[in-house]
Amino acid sequence: MSSTAELLKGAAELFPDEVVTTAHVRHLELPQGGGRFALITLDNGLDHTKPTTFGPQSLANLDRALDQVAAEAEAGEITGVGLTGKPFVFVVGADLKGMALLKTRDQALAIGRGGHDVFRRLANLGVPTFAYYNGAAMGGGVEAGLHCTYRTVARQLPAFALPEVFLGLVPGWGGCALLPNLIGADRAVQVIVENALSQNRMLKGPQVYELGIADAVFDAADFLEQSLSWTSAVLRGEIEVARPEPDRGEAWDLAVERGRAFADSKVHGAAPAAYRALDIIAQAKNGDLRDAFDAEDRALADLVMGEELRSGIYAFNLVQKRAKRPAGAPDKSLARPVTKVGVVGAGLMASQLALLFARRLQVPVVLTDIDQERVDSGVSWVHEQIDFLLLKGRIKQDQANRLKGLVTGELDKAAAFSDADFVIEAVFEEMGVKQQVFAELEAVVPEHAILATNTSSLSVTEMASKLRHPERVVGFHFFNPVAVLPLLEVVRAERTDDASLATAFAVAKQLKKTAVLVKDAPAFVVNRILTRFMGEVLRSIDEGTPVEVADRALAPLGLPMTPIELLELVGPAVAHHVGGTLHAAFPERFAVSANLDRVVKAGKKAFYVHDSGKPELDPEVAALFETGDTVLSEEQVRDRALTAIAEEIGLMLREGVVAEAQDIDLCLITGAGWPFHLGGITPYLDREGISERAVGARFLPRGVASVPGS
Repeated sequence: MSSTAELLKGAAELFPDEVVTTAHVRHLELPQGGGRFALITLDNGLDHTKPTTFGPQSLANLDRALDQVAAEAEAGEITGVGLTGKPFVFVVGADLKGMALLKTRDQALAIGRGGHDVFRRLANLGVPTFAYYNGAAMGGGVEAGLHCTYRTVARQLPAFALPEVFLGLVPGWGGCALLPNLIGADRAVQVIVENALSQNRMLKGPQVYELGIADAVFDAADFLEQSLSWTSAVLRGEIEVARPEPDRGEAWDLAVERGRAFADSKVHGAAPAAYRALDIIAQAKNGDLRDAFDAEDRALADLVMGEELRSGIYAFNLVQKRAKRPAGAPDKSLARPVTKVGVVGAGLMASQLALLFARRLQVPVVLTDIDQERVDSGVSWVHEQIDFLLLKGRIKQDQANRLKGLVTGELDKAAAFSDADFVIEAVFEEMGVKQQVFAELEAVVPEHAILATNTSSLSVTEMASKLRHPERVVGFHFFNPVAVLPLLEVVRAERTDDASLATAFAVAKQLKKTAVLVKDAPAFVVNRILTRFMGEVLRSIDEGTPVEVADRALAPLGLPMTPIELLELVGPAVAHHVGGTLHAAFPERFAVSANLDRVVKAGKKAFYVHDSGKPELDPEVAALFETGDTVLSEEQVRDRALTAIAEEIGLMLREGVVAEAQDIDLCLITGAGWPFHLGGITPYLDREGISERAVGARFLPRGVASVPGS
């Protein structure tokens, strides 16, 4: 038994639940005299919805297949070796569930070395090797192909990525070393760091080819046949694959520095994975793959034992699994079809909603407002956005024409909504206004129509209280910008019935949103937590802490933006309004900031000016402030804010605002950009001991999203 086989056999005991991937070798004659060829197919034996992964036993199976083809290559019995996957899937990476179970650095190091040892054989078989990326390829799947001599990709391939940095790891089986040496450091930094930290952005098949990762691209319908024909031409010398030599000069260093600046902008130094990946890319500049592979092994071993991986996997499972099975959602069979949508209001939020409904549901969407000018403006904005999508190549001309035809405006609500199945209001955030809108709607919409509100903080139950049929009213709270943030808080009012709620969840799924069921409580989930958090930061400023100090307080967490940047994004007036709503509901915990009140009344929309290239407190805003003489340190502000968040989450869980703590984590990740590297707000508060100090208990069972031994 080889040393690699022994290593993997020992590691297999650490992955008790591995879904084992087989590596089946079959032989075929390549067309037009290309010779006898060995094709290895990777398959986990499950249906195409279950992706193929690499664990120790799977790597051992590939290793044994390579034993066979290596002997055949040495004997001159084959002209080349190909690697492909089952229908729709190549390989989507390492078995992360098993990786999270490793308990020592040596175990993690063994897994890294085992993968390297197996994949290196693809580059050293003595005959050309070919990777045929026929379907989804991520992580270790991408890296297996990088070790091959040539690569082809399916044009319709939906997802191709090295997502390790997103999860708190580095591409540790050759990605950091091989990719920059294949396509250059600039493009490699984009794929490994920038795409990963941009919410795990995926590449499509044509992009894989355009970046130079694949040497040819073919349609999925006959992808393997076309790839084998191309392979035969390469082996016969009829096709020569030319690859430009990467620039190993200053451009390489600049790419790495750009990557560091990008990582700083996303995680602010709080998560190590991106920086370790960039270190290895920098090291790979000299083309010494052995040293770079060793660096990958060390980085992988270190990061597997860190909390960032556990946190990343916890967060990943939330958005990939829990998000697809919303807790408390009614039976989907109760949902009614939606063939036309109405939107009350034609401002920016309403127009964003109209565009989203038209694109995802592909049904007529009609906007109304209080005058024709507003209606025309809203429809015009939607049509302009459709033109932008066309210009960017996101849609084709016939799609653009169809979408424009679906979105119209109408001043008369009766004419607009008499045949609508789902009507959502996005008007001024004032209870009387919304009740009036709902009363007008109830008089004109069909009896089966759902009445939805995009309120961010008001009571849906009170909004529906004066209607004859309050059971069809549901909260449907989107987050701005609508096209970017995945979260949709689906609010069940006191009298909302199951059919209406089921329809709301069905629509949310069609909209490709992460729907979380929440109780009709003030500000629901995200805005309630953020308002409590922001209230503590503003209170420290009101008491005398300098704005700059309070604003830096949360920097060690690596949040996507500072408290003041968040306030400016939401809008001081909106934040002040939500704060007032929560103050009315919970005056003992939510204060109204006198300074923020003055900023709003003065019409200021930002705290900072950027004239000098870096943000500085606007002198006009500073002149509005009245403060006390209690000056807190950054650490004190941070502790106060996090303690308040923990207290509020504890109260929300006791009130039953959501089913479990995981739903609060999911809401903040998908609606507020809570970083993946922290896992979720509740495991973070548990790890730091804040939850036990604030509410006397952990939010999650011990061991969930935690480091080994915690």
